Amino acid sequence: MTQQPRIDTGSTPTCVPAPTAGRRHHLDLTALVALVVCCALWGLNQVAIKAALPEVPSLVQLSIRSGVALALVLAWMKLRGLRFFDRDGTLWPGLFAGTLFAIEFGCIFVGLKYTTAARSVVFINTSPFVVALMLAWLIPSERLRPIQIVGLVLAFVAVAFAFNDPNSSQSGHSWVGDALIVVGAVLWGLTTVVIRTSALRATPPEKTLAYQLLVAAVLSPLASIAFGDAWPTHWSALALSSLFYQAVIVTFMSYLLWFWLLTRYPATQVQAFVFLSLVFGTGLAALLLNEPVGPRLLIGLAGVAVGIYLVSRKAPSSGARHDSKPGV
Repeated sequence: MTQQPRIDTGSTPTCVPAPTAGRRHHLDLTALVALVVCCALWGLNQVAIKAALPEVPSLVQLSIRSGVALALVLAWMKLRGLRFFDRDGTLWPGLFAGTLFAIEFGCIFVGLKYTTAARSVVFINTSPFVVALMLAWLIPSERLRPIQIVGLVLAFVAVAFAFNDPNSSQSGHSWVGDALIVVGAVLWGLTTVVIRTSALRATPPEKTLAYQLLVAAVLSPLASIAFGDAWPTHWSALALSSLFYQAVIVTFMSYLLWFWLLTRYPATQVQAFVFLSLVFGTGLAALLLNEPVGPRLLIGLAGVAVGIYLVSRKAPSSGARHDSKPGV
């Protein structure tokens, strides 16, 4: 089966099969509604993690999210007749990508203990710029065009500007959380580069996602024990709802919806909507968690959103590459 190339925009695996039938040339109402729903779900995800932290430690959340989502993805693969354990050259790159993925999410979940969900939404979405720089270095055909360089510089300045916003900081230790989120973004970008440059490039997206969830489901419980994160003895409705949302709605359902969109609509037009996750994430964090959102953070959000658009723009004379990585 032929594979559709890609550009990273955000937190799950890549590689979307390009079907020969049923493909649309423009976004219709169904696609527009689905894209807005996806971006809203990803924006709310950081809020859900943050809301459950007082009851469920970060690494425990990650353990449950990864385990439940893995079971669902494997069941979906079986339903579709996709085999996970195949000798197709994906084992070692899959485990490597999964390790990066697990550490990435460990950084994000722990980072949210020290910083706000609104700030994390901005900083985690710097991942596409890591991918663009790494691929430009590794693959000559991926060299950056002038407009992409402008986007990278704009995003870098915007993040530096938002990093020093005292009005949106959670505490004196916010810089620790911010730094962990940025490290998570870098690891996320490296995960995508591994997928783009290995046998995983030609494997179904469900299998790539399964590799990442498998390693996270193994490593995160061990990490929770090592760092002393105790599993709750009492589970509130809020905690259970947050975990259900993270594992089932976001990690399983929204990612499959995203893959479906990329197989049926122009990937460049689909990817252009990703910046909405920043808007939803920041707005929902302020609305639901009463987090402060200062002017510097808003300017930083706008800068990162425009930077993502510029870096992801399709080259006028060649086909664009597209990653199917949605938001965290």
